[in-house]
Amino acid sequence: MYEYQESNRYFAQVADDIKDITEAELKSFGAENIEKAYKGVFFTGSQEVLYKINLQSCLINRVLAPLISFNCSSEDQLYKSAYQINWENLISIDNTIAIYASVSQSNITHSKFAALKLKDAIVDRFRNLTGERPSVDTRDPDIWLNLHIDNNIAVISLDTSGGSLHRRSYRKESVAAPMVETLAASIIKISGWDGSRPLYDPLCGSGTLLCEAYLHITKTPPAILRTKFGFEKLPDFNETLWRKVRHDVLNNITPIEKGFIAGSDASQDAVKSALKNCSVIDEKNTIEIKQINMFDIHEIKNKTIVCNPPYGIRLKKNEDLSGFYKQLGDFLKQKCSGSTAYIYFGDRMYLKTIGLRPSMKMPLANGGLDGRLARFELY
Repeated sequence: MYEYQESNRYFAQVADDIKDITEAELKSFGAENIEKAYKGVFFTGSQEVLYKINLQSCLINRVLAPLISFNCSSEDQLYKSAYQINWENLISIDNTIAIYASVSQSNITHSKFAALKLKDAIVDRFRNLTGERPSVDTRDPDIWLNLHIDNNIAVISLDTSGGSLHRRSYRKESVAAPMVETLAASIIKISGWDGSRPLYDPLCGSGTLLCEAYLHITKTPPAILRTKFGFEKLPDFNETLWRKVRHDVLNNITPIEKGFIAGSDASQDAVKSALKNCSVIDEKNTIEIKQINMFDIHEIKNKTIVCNPPYGIRLKKNEDLSGFYKQLGDFLKQKCSGSTAYIYFGDRMYLKTIGLRPSMKMPLANGGLDGRLARFELY
């Protein structure tokens, strides 16, 4: 019996800035004993909870099911311990595998080397038992495995998500430096948008914020387009339960009126990308998108406004955008009365140039960028 089967304990990988709202999300799915940790949260849950989280979470990147943990002070110890696992009960010869690893404060100091030793143990066991071995596929494997070594304690886990959940599969076309899906979902969550009034993105780019708003308000599961999950490879996978979970979630999808979610962009290419991406999840084309320069919009009143304005990496490096942000602030003051705006600043220095006092500022990292989400109440 593997560790996750004995404890029903899992680890959800999630960005540090959004652990609080992730905890609330996990509780809504029935998770218990939630404990924040470095780069994620531990939680306890039944099979049903595990399936729900993988299907419905908009914030989590991966959910790991620990198989075994052991003292690991050397590469030889890692190899021997990993070799003892009955991999043939988890993996077949026909399956492809991929291993990602992390190490900290341990005798083994290189994550890629650690992943290689684990791979060697797996394929050597198969080769010695059967004369054959599973292949490695680092792009789209059948089974993702995770190895984490901290203070010379190793944990080998199976990735129950089957790859990062931020890949929703609706992004068919893109623009420069698109927003990560989980970051966009975080902004929608933090905004508290409940559908009581329309939502508008005047700088929609390829439509990520619009897509995440649609998934949120219609209760469409973010992983609706995913064709396989890692938990289907667990030895105790319950296909009947999984079918029921999926059926119940899909039956809970709620339609919205056309134009209730809308956006625009000055770029024709961006609008084209946004329309295509949104149509993947919004088959009835209720999300309205048009090409118009933000500053030519007549007004955006009594709405929830969300947007991700240009900054640094999204345009030319070292380009001063202070004038743009001042113009953005003037637009919000003059044309958006009665609205609440949630603006993501990839470069937080522009918070000082927008000319508005935020009622909230929250750190939200975007890759290596130390961004801020700001809320502006517009009267």
